[in-house]
Amino acid sequence: MKASLQNIHNEFLESGVQSELHVPLAPLTTYAVGGVAECVVRARSLEDVRSIARIVSQHTHVPVFVLGRGSNVLVADSGFDGIAILVSTPVADTHISVTGNLVEAPASMTMPVLARRSVAANRAGLEWCVGIPGTVGGAVRMNAGGHGAEIVDSLVSATIVSLKSGVESIVPVADLGLHFRGSALSGHHVVVSATFTTTEGTSEEGTQLINEIVSWRRDHQPGGRNAGSVFVNPSPGKGSAGALIDAAGLRGYACGGASVSEKHANFIQATDSATAGDIVAVMKHVQEEVERVHGVRLRSEVHLLGFDSQTADQFADPRHSEPERMSALHHVAHLLGEI
Repeated sequence: MKASLQNIHNEFLESGVQSELHVPLAPLTTYAVGGVAECVVRARSLEDVRSIARIVSQHTHVPVFVLGRGSNVLVADSGFDGIAILVSTPVADTHISVTGNLVEAPASMTMPVLARRSVAANRAGLEWCVGIPGTVGGAVRMNAGGHGAEIVDSLVSATIVSLKSGVESIVPVADLGLHFRGSALSGHHVVVSATFTTTEGTSEEGTQLINEIVSWRRDHQPGGRNAGSVFVNPSPGKGSAGALIDAAGLRGYACGGASVSEKHANFIQATDSATAGDIVAVMKHVQEEVERVHGVRLRSEVHLLGFDSQTADQFADPRHSEPERMSALHHVAHLLGEI
């Protein structure tokens, strides 16, 4: 594998793509823990993405992972034995395009910037995005949400590049299989841009709403090193993940340098001494205790990168494997020329 990655690394360099070997991933995630990736490439433009796709599609045996702001990822201490594709944010990607009610944003733009840019353009409906720390691309992939809204409510379409086939396509929202904190997009799909529908508003009203959301999050959610909400809310009627964790008396539970937040029970905080192993140990304890106390098995909203299959399966949401969602995966693969 390492010899193969060396060759792929050389191909990246020859094509003008910025590529490095043995790169620490911890500084690229909000948890700031985890090991190295065997290869990291930086997608600084659409042309970079196309070049990366052209090369990677010829080496489908090598695992790949697309990394934005690293706000919803936990990297194993052993690292990632594959290619991490870092979606950079060039200066050009700080601007949106407004056409009537439609707002188009590059995938590397952060959600708070999307919220503020749309408000500045007197467009309403995306103010809630200010509370999501990741990128537009990551938000589309996981159907991010908060404050009573989620991506599927306003997304019109997304431009996707398949690293498996090299195909680039504008995919309508109906074909993306968006569901609660998930979609039919896989690790080999790169979101290039997304188009949202908005309504007419004023910058004054939008700014006021943004300030209210920011204030609420500051009052109710912890800062510092975390990945936001760790566990997906269970089925309707079974309570929120945070409430279940809190009722099980787990606020403050710690293992090594990681602990359940005292401010919000569905957040796990990392200290300077934390390891990915510490965070997973807290996750396992929380999962076991909530199931013992409430009979509900919580699943992770955070993507576990580089972990063994047993650990990954322990936290994977089985709802992702339901027939309807598997059909959506197959449909997207067909649209992008993968099958």
